[in-house]
Amino acid sequence: MMRRNRLDSLTTWKSPALSSDAISAPRRFARRLMLLSAVAMALNGCQTLIDQSYQPSVSPSSNPQIVDEVQKNDPRAAMGAREHPRIVASYGGEYKDAKTERLVARIAGALTAVSENPSQSYRITILNSPAINAFALPGGYLYVTRGLLALANDASEVAAVLSHEMGHVTANHGIERQKREEAEVIASRVVAEVLSSDIAGKQALARGKLRLAAFSRQQELQADVIGVRMLGEAGYDPYAAARFLDSMAAYSRFMSVDPEADQSLDFLSSHPNSAQRIELARTHARAFGQEGSVGDKGRDYYLDGIDGLLYGDSPEEGYVRGQTFLHGGLGIRFDVPPDFHIDNKVEAVMATGPNDIAVRFDGVADNQNQSLTNYISSGWVTGLDPSTIQPITINGLEAATARASADRWDFDVTVIRNNSQIFRFLTAVPKGSDALEPTANVLRASFRRMTPAEAASLKPLRIRVVTVRPGENISTLAARMMGTDRKLDLFKLINALPTGAAVSTGDRVKIIAE
Repeated sequence: MMRRNRLDSLTTWKSPALSSDAISAPRRFARRLMLLSAVAMALNGCQTLIDQSYQPSVSPSSNPQIVDEVQKNDPRAAMGAREHPRIVASYGGEYKDAKTERLVARIAGALTAVSENPSQSYRITILNSPAINAFALPGGYLYVTRGLLALANDASEVAAVLSHEMGHVTANHGIERQKREEAEVIASRVVAEVLSSDIAGKQALARGKLRLAAFSRQQELQADVIGVRMLGEAGYDPYAAARFLDSMAAYSRFMSVDPEADQSLDFLSSHPNSAQRIELARTHARAFGQEGSVGDKGRDYYLDGIDGLLYGDSPEEGYVRGQTFLHGGLGIRFDVPPDFHIDNKVEAVMATGPNDIAVRFDGVADNQNQSLTNYISSGWVTGLDPSTIQPITINGLEAATARASADRWDFDVTVIRNNSQIFRFLTAVPKGSDALEPTANVLRASFRRMTPAEAASLKPLRIRVVTVRPGENISTLAARMMGTDRKLDLFKLINALPTGAAVSTGDRVKIIAE
C-alpha cells in the first residue's frame, strides 16, 4: 500500500497485470491483490510502534546516467527533484550496472533528438525492481524498472515505453494531473459540506471521477500518438509499441490464476483497455509503412546490453524460491504452506493463501534487548489478548507468541530474536477460522538460521542470452530455466514466442539462470 500511494499521482506506462488502474486485471488476481491490501492494512494497523512516515534515505545519484543535465531553473524539474528520492526508495533503490545504463541512455538519446520539445532534457533512472513499470515526473525525470527491461526483447520496445513517457512530459500531463487532483479534493469537500443528500453527494462524486478518468484516457492516447511518432522518426520500428503491449498482456495472463478479464470497471480506468491501445498503436504506426518493412528493432545490441541483468528478487531483499523465503544477508529462511503465494515487497514479505488467509513477515532492530513477552505487550499490537502471551523456542531461537483480534480478523503474533534483530510473523484469518494455528505452526516450525554453506550457495537469478545450438528446441531451452515451475510458459513469455513458434540454430534467446 505504501508503494502504490506514492505513485498514484504519476503518469505511468502500466502492465495490465500489475496495476489496479488497468482494465484487464483478471478477477481472481485482482481479488488476491484486494485481499492482500485489506489484510496488510489490518496488519499495519497493529504496528503503531513503527514510524510509518516517510523518511528519505536515498538521495539522487551524484553521477546519474543522463541524456543531458536537467534544467536547473525549471520549476517542473524542481518538482521532479523533490519526488525523486521517494520514488527511488519505494522501488528498492537504483539498479547499478554500467552496461545496462549505457543501453538505456543510448535509446533515450535517439528519442531526444526527435523530441517535439528539443530543449527538454531527461534524467533516466533504472529502478531495482522486478515489477514491470515505467513512468515520468514533471521536469524530465523518467523511470524504468529492470523488470520491464527483462520482458522487452529489443531496443525498439524499450524506446516505445520511453517515448510514451516522454510524451507525457512534453504535454505537461504531470502538471495537469496534479491540478485535476487538487480540484477533485476541493470538489469533494464542497460536495460533503453543501449537499445534504448522501445519494446526491455520491452521484456528484461519481460524475467527477468519470470526468477525471476520461481526461486521463485522453492523456494516455495523446502520449501514445507522440510516442509512436517519435519511434518512427528516430528510426526505430514504429510497431514496437503495439508489440510490447502484446507482451504485457501476455504477462498479465501468465501471472493470473484466471485469465478471464473483469470489464466491470472500464469506465473508471485511467487507461484505455489493452486491445484498444494495441489497435490504435498499430494504426498510428502504419503512417510509416507496412509492419516488418520499416524501422530498426535493435535486437542484437539490446540483448548484449541486458545479458546478465538481475531477474526477480535482489540479494538485499532476499529471494523467493517456490514456497520458501531465503535471505543470505540476514541468514534466515522459512516456508509458507502449500497453495500460498509469496510477494516479496520492499517493506515486508507478504503471503496470501486459500480461504482469505494472509501473512506478513518483517524485522526490526532489537535496540532495548527486552524480553520478547514484554516486547509483544509493549503496545504495538491492537486487540492483543494478554493472557495468550507465552515464551517459546523455535529451532534453538528465543521466541514468543500471542493472539489478537481486530475487526473481522483473528491474528497470531510470533516474534523471534536472532542476534540484534527481532523478526515478526503476523498471520491473519477471518474471525473464527480454524486455519490460524495450522498456518502459524508451519511458519514457526520452518523458521531457522541458514548454514554458512546455504547462504554462500544462494545466488540471484539473471537474464542469460544464449545462442540456439544444433538439435536444440524450445523444450530443451526451457528446461534450462531456473526459479519457476512453469519453465516452458515463462520461456515463451520472456522471448515473446507465440503458440506454435519454433527456434532455429543461431537464434539468440533469453533464459533465466544463476
